[in-house]
Amino acid sequence: MGVSGKIAVITGGAKGIGATAARSFCEQGAQVAIIDMDEKAGETLAEKLHGEGYDAAFFKADVSNEQDVNAVASTIIEQFGKVDILINNAGITMDAMTLKMELSAFRKVLDVNVTGVFNCTKAFVPSMIESGSGRIISTSSVAGTGGNVGQANYAASKAAIIGMTKTWSKEFGPKGITANAVAPGFIETELTKTIPDKIVAQLRQLTPFPRFGTADDIANAYLFLASDEASFINGTVLEVDGGMLK
Repeated sequence: MGVSGKIAVITGGAKGIGATAARSFCEQGAQVAIIDMDEKAGETLAEKLHGEGYDAAFFKADVSNEQDVNAVASTIIEQFGKVDILINNAGITMDAMTLKMELSAFRKVLDVNVTGVFNCTKAFVPSMIESGSGRIISTSSVAGTGGNVGQANYAASKAAIIGMTKTWSKEFGPKGITANAVAPGFIETELTKTIPDKIVAQLRQLTPFPRFGTADDIANAYLFLASDEASFINGTVLEVDGGMLK
């Protein structure tokens, strides 16, 4: 896809879907800046990609911290010259039924999943405006479009991402920058392997397609929305969920 020669920033890029996306963008010819709090995993991934001949680098930052984000954004733009693509992939869960959820857990999830996306977008978009083009791709969820039991904080954060995405499509579209969101369904990762078999069985019943999603499925959605082929797609939420029933 048309991302060759582009500079892509991927938050939460050290592991899971983010790491798969980092490799996919590298394989398609992009230069990749990986942002994550997990320094060991991030450095290991960047070194491995660099050793395979790809242009990738790791930067440690807490996306919920504005000063942290502004500092790393300045470093990345100085090192790479500009930023063409921002993948707001970083996110956390702290699940509990609403009546048992601590306010601190509610706030923490919104701090990372919402404020983090806001901080990164605000920090990197000026570089895109200067270039006259760019792609903002943020990770929502089917929980943000349909809700989910035990995830009031997570669902609220992912719904907020959709609202910000549609706002940014209007604010930044006239400047040649598109803003879109990807809403994954059930995606098999290391974290989802800990989900009880009973819950997995319920999720299978909700997913008409005969398998769950993979990190590659989400990385491919990121790639498409970041590509030249998607230049007229703006303000869209791409659901990658196998037709999950809501």
